[in-house]
Amino acid sequence: MDFSRVFLNVFFFLIFILSLAIASTSAAPPSPPPNYGVIKNRNSRDDGRRRIMLANMKKRRTQKMKNGKNNEVEFGWDNRVFSAMLPKGNVPSSGSSGIGNPSSFFPLPIFAIGVMSSNTLPYSIKDVQYDNAKFRRRSLFQVISHTFFTKKVKRGYMACSTGKFLALLMICGLTYLMLTHASPISSRTNHVSKSIINGGIGIKKLLRKPPRLPPRLLPDEVNNSNKSMAKPILESKWTARQESVQKAFIHAWSGYKNYAMGYDELMPLSRIGVDGLGGLGATVVDALDTAMIMKLDDVVFEAGSWIEKHLPERISHKGQVNLFETTIRVVGGLLSAYHLSNSNPTYKGPTPSVYLENARNLADRLLTAFTSSPTAIPFSDVVLHAHKAHAAPDGLSSPSEASTLQLEFNYLSFLTSEPKYSLEAMKVLEHMKTLPKVEGLVPIYISPSSGEFSGGNIRLGSRGDSYYEYLIKVWLQQRQSNWTYLHDMYVEAMKGVKHLLVKKSKPNGLVFVGELPSGINGGFSPKMDHLVCFLPGTLALGATKGVTKAKAMEENLLTFEDLENLKLAEDLAKTCFEMYAVTSTGLAPEIACFNSEGYSEEGLDGGNKTSEYIHDIVINHADRHNLLRPETVESFFILYRITEDSKYREWGWSIFEAFEKYTKVDSGGYSSLDDVTVLPPRRRDKMETFFLGETLKYLYLLFSDTDVIPLTEFVFNTEAHPIPIITKNNKE
Repeated sequence: MDFSRVFLNVFFFLIFILSLAIASTSAAPPSPPPNYGVIKNRNSRDDGRRRIMLANMKKRRTQKMKNGKNNEVEFGWDNRVFSAMLPKGNVPSSGSSGIGNPSSFFPLPIFAIGVMSSNTLPYSIKDVQYDNAKFRRRSLFQVISHTFFTKKVKRGYMACSTGKFLALLMICGLTYLMLTHASPISSRTNHVSKSIINGGIGIKKLLRKPPRLPPRLLPDEVNNSNKSMAKPILESKWTARQESVQKAFIHAWSGYKNYAMGYDELMPLSRIGVDGLGGLGATVVDALDTAMIMKLDDVVFEAGSWIEKHLPERISHKGQVNLFETTIRVVGGLLSAYHLSNSNPTYKGPTPSVYLENARNLADRLLTAFTSSPTAIPFSDVVLHAHKAHAAPDGLSSPSEASTLQLEFNYLSFLTSEPKYSLEAMKVLEHMKTLPKVEGLVPIYISPSSGEFSGGNIRLGSRGDSYYEYLIKVWLQQRQSNWTYLHDMYVEAMKGVKHLLVKKSKPNGLVFVGELPSGINGGFSPKMDHLVCFLPGTLALGATKGVTKAKAMEENLLTFEDLENLKLAEDLAKTCFEMYAVTSTGLAPEIACFNSEGYSEEGLDGGNKTSEYIHDIVINHADRHNLLRPETVESFFILYRITEDSKYREWGWSIFEAFEKYTKVDSGGYSSLDDVTVLPPRRRDKMETFFLGETLKYLYLLFSDTDVIPLTEFVFNTEAHPIPIITKNNKE
């Protein structure tokens, strides 16, 4: 609202009313009745009484008498003129001292009436009413009504200087309002101002109709309108950041392609490739579906062509590989690429069947690890060219190795209609169900020879992490199957985590997950691997089953325990972020410890003195390296999809910027760091395959629309390869 215009309108209205009041009071009084002031029966016998009246007046007032040619005499009082037709020779002088006294003159008509007989009154009743009316106080309403509706009124206010001034002020004000009246629309105001400066406004412009204003919106409609206007800006922001991640992937791929194509991993500083995962070209396969999701057709063609030409021979002739690593990276990557290429009409590369055939060929050889073991727990290593398998040198495997194969083998059975892959893999989880646990938690070692757990070390870091992850994900993958025991095992395990492993740091209360190195009867260790940062995402996924929190709440899908797990997920995600923010580089160490009850360390902080949690997080010298791991951004991606809270995007972006600043190698690729607490950080000469297969993929999806690889249609294996959820529809 234009308050200045409102004020001016009110001000000039009041001026107008005041002018009317002055006009009324300044106007001539009401017309006198006929023969007002004319003394009746001038030559009658009442002259004696008249003389007595005047004589009494002389006694009270000393007056000079003045004779004139006619009988009219003026009595002056307060600038008002009264004419009285008195007898010749008996008229009081207007210059006498008593005439100007209103207190003595005003009762004249009443006095005169009192001394005269009723038959010979010099004044009529109308005269008295008129005299009284002239001096009676009148209300503002009477003033206005008299001014407007009295036809015979004589408006003499223009003879008054005050009236002239107020009339002029009112006219000027009305002219100002007409000339400066403007629409609330700023463009029109500017136009009027320019017109005034350039010589005023024409009559046509003054009389033209104002432009139509848009309809007024309700508060909710205004908010929605603001959101709709802000949405394109936000979308462009995240699209730009998504493009930055895409450029980082291209830079990493170019370094690998130029210096290590066909090798498992790139050493970016030395600019050479190494085979640390069996020589199957793990980076090529790991990165393929990331390139497909990013729509990088050139990279897809290069990686697909290499797989078509070289991978079959490698599978047939290579030696020892690890069952777990080969399954999650190579088999998982091939199956994901098969699905994405089949569902993409613009796909450029070899026929999708190439990926499926290589996955089946490799899985047939990996099955030896299951069939060679005397128990349901498979051996950890396989010799590909010999179709043989054996245990690790210490004879032990781990729950994460044995129970992180099922998503891949189940989907392969679904695609090939050969149940052998799924049957062998699911035997592991069925066997795990029968083993004794500590509130759902399991030790990190298990023997393929005996099928029993070994030792009591319980943790959710290395060797234990993905066991808990696959309990819920395998159940989500095949909810149509009768595998509810997996969900029950997951629920029991999360209760055990909250009861036995979740603590708070001091002094600021960060929520973290510790370890029981000696089992339930041993002490608690406030040590938390970066690998444990998978847990926030898994907890959120287990709570809502992939739908958004808002939808789950609306449809009443969440139990109290689900809400509790979701809250824990968000608290742990914050802790994982602070593990990054507390360091000088903004990148997390491989392992962090937390000052807490029974544990305190000084002088081992992360180096960022501005961090609020500098005294909560302890980083030992042996744990300060960073391997470009994905677990934290994985959880940010899942939590953003479920909670729709943009802070997870912001946190992910800050981590990406730190990767760009400290790990990027100019010649191509990204390098691990030796110490994240010092500047500049020392670099390790290695780029892990999961940087392209997981870290950059999750960052890209974090900044993408929620309909890209939706969580209600896919589950991600532990290497971030999206596997479709099996339903009745896709079975048919």
